Amino acid sequence: MSNEIDLEINAQKRYDTFVDRIIENESVWGLKIKNEDGWAVAPSNEYEDTDVMVFWSDKAYAQRCVKEEWVEYEPTSIPLDLFVKNWLTGLTEDNLLVGTNWNGDLIGLEVEPIDLLNDIIEKINQL
Repeated sequence: MSNEIDLEINAQKRYDTFVDRIIENESVWGLKIKNEDGWAVAPSNEYEDTDVMVFWSDKAYAQRCVKEEWVEYEPTSIPLDLFVKNWLTGLTEDNLLVGTNWNGDLIGLEVEPIDLLNDIIEKINQL
């Protein structure tokens, strides 16, 4: 199996874990710059001239990415209801993608906010 296929499979698994865990914990984790407004955004690994706002399902996952250009950031919890009602809509309006449970090398799935919203709603309806 090629390394690229392996990365895609792992990214999909981390995405599925993200959806399950944020519903279970009713919160999402982002990286917020300390003592200022501003959240961690990365250039897309897939699309030119596109940025990705990255979120994690657990504080520990987010903490792994507090390094290099994000060393001044800290894991910050966002209630799931606010994430669903406000953040995903705002990200769509700002033409940003959502990165979910990116690994320490800043690699992971990039999705449209509306697709993530639909997956969250679908998962909640299955419960």
